[in-house]
Amino acid sequence: MKAPFEFRTDARYDVAGFGTNAVDYLIRVNGYPEFNSKSELLDYDTLPGGEVASTLVGLQRLGLSTAYAGSFGDDSAGRIGLRSLNIQGVDTAEARVVPGAKTQVGFIIVDQATGERTVMWKRDPKLAYRVIDAPLDLARSAKILHMTPHDTDAAIAMAAAAREARVIVSLDIDNVFDGVDQLLKLTDIMIASSELLERITGIHDKLSALTEIHARYGCKLVGVTLGSGGSYLLCNGIFIDTDACSVPGGCVDTTGAGDAFRSGLLYGLVAGMETNAAARCANAVAALKCRALGARQGLPNLAELQALLQ
Repeated sequence: MKAPFEFRTDARYDVAGFGTNAVDYLIRVNGYPEFNSKSELLDYDTLPGGEVASTLVGLQRLGLSTAYAGSFGDDSAGRIGLRSLNIQGVDTAEARVVPGAKTQVGFIIVDQATGERTVMWKRDPKLAYRVIDAPLDLARSAKILHMTPHDTDAAIAMAAAAREARVIVSLDIDNVFDGVDQLLKLTDIMIASSELLERITGIHDKLSALTEIHARYGCKLVGVTLGSGGSYLLCNGIFIDTDACSVPGGCVDTTGAGDAFRSGLLYGLVAGMETNAAARCANAVAALKCRALGARQGLPNLAELQALLQ
């Protein structure tokens, strides 16, 4: 089934991103520790992450051109995060370093046995964008604008500018917030967790919730990620049920799997795949990401993706 999008042929970038970056402090343990206990950790590492930044890195590795706008602190974590995008080839001309701010961080506990993780995060309010700060020219410069809505008013302005320029708007949303209705009405692609779908719609059944999202907001492609259960997409009135892929060598860490899913999906759409093929691509990229610790270390290149899909 053909995706319901016509991409601009004169865009400077395949995908532009606006939203979160982070540096993650990952701790591997033999089971989640009990309250008020002591336990020896297995290993630890400091690695770049953040939803939008990680999705763009995934797209770069698959061969697309990307650009990122977001805030870094002027601290050591910020230097790590900004450099991590530059060395992957993401255009960071619209990224900014905020004096006196701390870069967003995540403290992540990863269970050695399953690869499942628990995330604790903090974002400095100084990193926030006002509407007047929003890089609207970047929103107009790509085939797809991919965002997180942490700075909601700025994200709404970016989505409106993108729509006016015939840019497809993709949203990575993980919470309900003031302004969500207005932003979703400007969104073409919305992928969420099953828990969030129910919180937005009040509907437990996943397929009914996807139908309600489409009816309420007009999003052309809506979907839900289900971890080891794969994914559901709703496109052109048809549900697409896609199985998850097995992780080569076993699951090491699920951190960033949703970001990787979006990398695969957006890649597939830009590459001209039919929607069901793009969904398989999304699940494959997510599986490959889970073979290594952190949000980005396992992200595949195109040859690795093609090998798994075959």
